[in-house]
Amino acid sequence: MKIIIVGCGKVGETLAAVLSQEGNEITIIDKREDVVERVCNQYDVMGTVGDGVSYSTQVEADIASTDLLIAVTGADELNLLCCLIARKAGNCHTIARVRNPEYSEEIAFLKEELGLAMVINPEQAAAQEAARILRFPSAIEIDTFAKGRVELLRFKIPAGSVLHGLSLIDMHSKLKCRVLVCTVEREGRIFIPRGDDTLSAGDVISIVASPEDEVMFFKKAGMPTSQVRNVMMIGGGEIAFYLTKLLLSAGIKVKIIEKNLSRCDILWDTFPKATIVHGDGTDRHLLEEEGIDQTEGFVSLTPIDEENVILSLYAHKMGAVKTVTKINRYVFEDVLESLELDSLIYPRDITAEYILQYVRAMKNSIGSNVETLHRIIDKKVEALEFIVRDSFRMIGRPIKELPLQQDILLACITRSGKVILPRGDDRLEAGDSVIVVTTQKGLNDINGILA
Repeated sequence: MKIIIVGCGKVGETLAAVLSQEGNEITIIDKREDVVERVCNQYDVMGTVGDGVSYSTQVEADIASTDLLIAVTGADELNLLCCLIARKAGNCHTIARVRNPEYSEEIAFLKEELGLAMVINPEQAAAQEAARILRFPSAIEIDTFAKGRVELLRFKIPAGSVLHGLSLIDMHSKLKCRVLVCTVEREGRIFIPRGDDTLSAGDVISIVASPEDEVMFFKKAGMPTSQVRNVMMIGGGEIAFYLTKLLLSAGIKVKIIEKNLSRCDILWDTFPKATIVHGDGTDRHLLEEEGIDQTEGFVSLTPIDEENVILSLYAHKMGAVKTVTKINRYVFEDVLESLELDSLIYPRDITAEYILQYVRAMKNSIGSNVETLHRIIDKKVEALEFIVRDSFRMIGRPIKELPLQQDILLACITRSGKVILPRGDDRLEAGDSVIVVTTQKGLNDINGILA
């Protein structure tokens, strides 16, 4: 598929890397010649130096034969205009990044009137992910499927847990909970477990379950299930804006420390029920004055990764129940994994998942398209949701008879709103929503699970 990416900042570069790895023909457009040259050399993509809003620049990038244009410049209005010109010049599919909260209520109108295939808001998506984690602090990461009916939840088994030393078969018989363990991370190794595999303290595991069943599982495992009661955020940018709105609606108290006074004014006016503090969130004395030792949830959202990491480590030391750390760059990821950081959020990764899901669906217009896609465990594992169509080759056959490819796990089936953890005698029927967990990459059709 031929794709043009306008804007080569952090998100644009991530998209160029991810989409080129999947075999797409990528052309990037950016005004900065040095950036275009570097990205082209690093990811083996083509580049055009110029303004993506310019019709002539899009023509130079071969918009006439392009299947999809993705506009991710720093300005929402430019992204929308890029897509409008692309629709007229090339009649291609278009995706725009729109981050301004003022536009968030008008997304449906913008999509309809401008003919956009998708509007993405990385900050809003990152805020939604952070809110899910703060409502369930035992989790490192939570991804949703089947319109919220099913969740994939990743967590670390603590020392002294009743899960330590249990095989998966024994776990189900002892706890009697409807959850399915999808992945196990142990000493740098990742594997999809079998029934006779044994869990150990220190393992990071991913489970699939309905929200109700996962709460019951954690209660029986002796792990916290209640949301945090108060949250301190450092940085009052767009993620903080969307996150505050979500947390206040859930009854969670919010305190934001922001050093830009004009930004504080906006937050004061918008969120009268939140506590907005004008000051430097990296000032240790200010943090102590504002009660960091009393906060249950701590979210570091400054523009500087190193500050976010240090702040979260300090909050953890001071007793925060849950910390969430925003990371912008892929630098020293192995070092981050070794630190006592609870949950990391990468806004650019969330954006890439949404767009990758759409691109795979475009490539497969006949079969069962990818409905939801999440890349987990440092992007080494994919969890995908498909709607089973009549085109599935083994429809109605028992799962135990399916010739599944290696490293493929059927994790969950949702049928008429009912969540089913599949066993050997269960069958896939037309209309089912099915979650597939795999270490393979590039799956875009349910038929791809078959050998």
